[in-house]
Amino acid sequence: MLIDTHCHLAFSAFADEMDAIVDRAQENGVTRIIAIGTGLDDSRTNIALTERFPGTVYAAVGIHPCNVTDVTSPDWAAQLSEMATHPSVVAIGETGTDHFHDPPDGYSQSQYHALQDEFLAKHIEIAQASGKNLVIHQRESYDHTVALLSPISGTAIKAVLHCFVGSKEEATSAIAAGHLISFTGISTFKNAATVQETATSVPEGSFMVETDAPFLSPTPYRGKRCEPAFTRHTAEHIAALRNITLEELAAQTTHTAESFFNLPKP
Repeated sequence: MLIDTHCHLAFSAFADEMDAIVDRAQENGVTRIIAIGTGLDDSRTNIALTERFPGTVYAAVGIHPCNVTDVTSPDWAAQLSEMATHPSVVAIGETGTDHFHDPPDGYSQSQYHALQDEFLAKHIEIAQASGKNLVIHQRESYDHTVALLSPISGTAIKAVLHCFVGSKEEATSAIAAGHLISFTGISTFKNAATVQETATSVPEGSFMVETDAPFLSPTPYRGKRCEPAFTRHTAEHIAALRNITLEELAAQTTHTAESFFNLPKP
């Protein structure tokens, strides 16, 4: 029994195929899916999917850091706060910072990064007000992002650093600060020695598994569209790295995800 803790079901890559996507996930032991928001529209779509697949699909609502310049509604935070009251919304995000992608036309790098920081701060406020944890993007901005999460240090609100590809030292520091990390199909790639070392060394209860679908398909599907069913391949690989069974890895990561997202027991 696995949980795909991060995928983008609302993306057009899955249009007109949702029933089959969910069915294949179930067939591969992925019994629950967290659909992650990247903007106001797909956050609403995620909520609609939770109503279409109750008990299987849950939602997170947020504005991806690479999308902050697309937001034109001055009341975007109020809209997210309202969405966060839905009973199937289990987290706030995807939010965070991104120092990998270039800024869009009309923005300097410093302006772009400052706007991302502002949006993250507002997401933190929404999380604190709603009592729901944060889903964090931190591509090539690990130290910067973790520093911005200091307002929740030692509080009831936690964060998961999704698609974690950092070193075991970075993972240890994130975990010590009260955060979780989450591994994608990158951990199955032949050239991913650093993240594999991290996945081997971090303690039970400190990490979850995800797909980030439709991106980052694990081996043997690398280069193809990813989907929640592929969580199993990532879990199998990490279980082998840790010298435990898939069933043990699934039980551990499911327990961690249920606690982090406050999911009801099946």
